[in-house]
Amino acid sequence: MKLRALICMTAFTAYGAVASLPASDTVSLKTSSLAKDSKSKLGSVEKELLTLYKRKYSSKVGLNMLKKNTLDKAQRAVPALIKVMKSSQYPDKNRWVATFMLGRIMGKKSSSFISKFAFHPNWMLRLASLKTLLALDQKQYKGIYTKALKDDAMIVRMQALDNIKAMNLKELAPYVWAMLYDKSNYAGQKGNRKRAHIVKQVISLVGDLKFEKARAPMLKMIQDNKYKDIFEELDYSLNKITGKESPSGGVKLKKRYWTRLASSAKIIK
Repeated sequence: MKLRALICMTAFTAYGAVASLPASDTVSLKTSSLAKDSKSKLGSVEKELLTLYKRKYSSKVGLNMLKKNTLDKAQRAVPALIKVMKSSQYPDKNRWVATFMLGRIMGKKSSSFISKFAFHPNWMLRLASLKTLLALDQKQYKGIYTKALKDDAMIVRMQALDNIKAMNLKELAPYVWAMLYDKSNYAGQKGNRKRAHIVKQVISLVGDLKFEKARAPMLKMIQDNKYKDIFEELDYSLNKITGKESPSGGVKLKKRYWTRLASSAKIIK
C-alpha cells in the first residue's frame, strides 16, 4: 500500500502540475523520477493501459471493460489516464472515460487538474470535465461554470446548468438569467428566431435558484402570448420565486391568477 501511495502521489504531481492547456490538442509530457523498482512496475501498467485506451470500442461492453481494467489498477493507472486525457492520439470516448476514471480514483484531489479541461479545445473533454466536477461536488469552480454557460457547444451549456442546479449555486442566478438574451440559445435568423429547448431549462433553473429579480419580468412574460411555448416553465418558476402556487386548471385560469398577483404587488408599492 505504501508503494502504491508513493507511485500515485509522485505520478500525479509530475503529470498534473499544468498551469494551463495550450491551443493545441496535444500536450507534451515530462517523465516523473520514480525509484527504479517502482518505475518498472508503473511502466508495465502504464503500457498495458495505454494499449487498451488506444483501441476503438463500438459498444458499452468494451467501454465497461476499459473502466474495470482501469479501476483494477487503482492509483497505478493515474499516469496513463493523464496521458490519455492530454493526447489527441486516443479516441474521444476513451479520453472521456479517462477523465471520469481519474476523478473516481483520485477523488477531490484530482479536481484542480480536471477543472483545466473545462477550457479544452475538444468539447467532449469540456463536457467530461464539468460532469466529473459535478460528481465530485466541486462548488468552488463558479467561474468555470459561469464561463461554460456561454460555451460554443450547447450540450456543454446544458451541463453547466445541471451543475449549477445540482449544487444549488444561487449566486450564479444572474448569469443563468442572462442566457435568455444570448442569441446562441435560439435557432433561426434575426426576426424569426425560435427558442431552443435549453431556454426552458434556463427558465426553470431561475425558479429553482429563487432569483427574485426575475419575478417582475416573468409576471409580464407569462401574460404575453409570444412566450406561450415556455408557459409551463414560467408558471413553475413563479411558483418557486413567489412561494405561491397557481391554481390547478387551464392557461387562462393561471394567467388571471398571476395578473392579480402582479396588480397587488403594484398596489403595495
